[in-house]
Amino acid sequence: MKEIRFDNKLSSTGPVFKPLYKQVEEHIKQLIVEQRWKPGDMLPNEFQLAAELNVSQGTMRKALNSLTDTKVLTRKQGVGTFVSEHTAQNGLFRFFPIIADGNNPELPKAELLSIDSQVPDKLVANALELSNKDKVIVMRRRRILNDEYCIAETIYLPYVYFKNILEITDIPHTLYHFYQTHFNLTVHSTQDAIKADLADELDAQLMNIAVGEPILSVQRTVHSLNGKAMEFRISRCRSDKYHYLVKLN
Repeated sequence: MKEIRFDNKLSSTGPVFKPLYKQVEEHIKQLIVEQRWKPGDMLPNEFQLAAELNVSQGTMRKALNSLTDTKVLTRKQGVGTFVSEHTAQNGLFRFFPIIADGNNPELPKAELLSIDSQVPDKLVANALELSNKDKVIVMRRRRILNDEYCIAETIYLPYVYFKNILEITDIPHTLYHFYQTHFNLTVHSTQDAIKADLADELDAQLMNIAVGEPILSVQRTVHSLNGKAMEFRISRCRSDKYHYLVKLN
């Protein structure tokens, strides 16, 4: 394994005091953002990391435990600690909560309807923390479960981070691993706002349902490891055969 040397040391100075283990945690996240370690890479062991940052092994262990709890890192017993990857399987329960009634959770397929760039409206600009002059990438897709269309979604991405996506012809069904591997942007947190709504004409056309049928409207805002808003998604979901499942541990 190649030796990793840090350019920066921890500092106790700053406008807001943070416990030492939180400083270590933030420093490791920043190193991942800077691609010192990429998704799937194994980190040096606790002793090496603690020595490099001049902290105790206990402080380092507490930081690594916190990063593991928040899914930034993954620990494999007897092997080591790795940068988490948003693969299809481990993203299933974390990021896709729409489930067919009476069925086990599964990842849907996605049909890309269009992709282009545009100036965002106020809702999108606010969600992505942009000015109304910044451009966004807009992807429109519909999702398929049990051989039927169940979700119509519109995905907004900051153009400054994702402009090269317009040149990619084969965009995968699952996007979060794609963001990691192609754009060095790792999803760290998501926030979903869910409302009951009625299907409009476009919903009816895309999901083969009647106008006025009850649906779920889900607005998701996604932030990266360094706290930047990286995706805003509006999903219009059928509710006749599907439900939104949340598990709290």
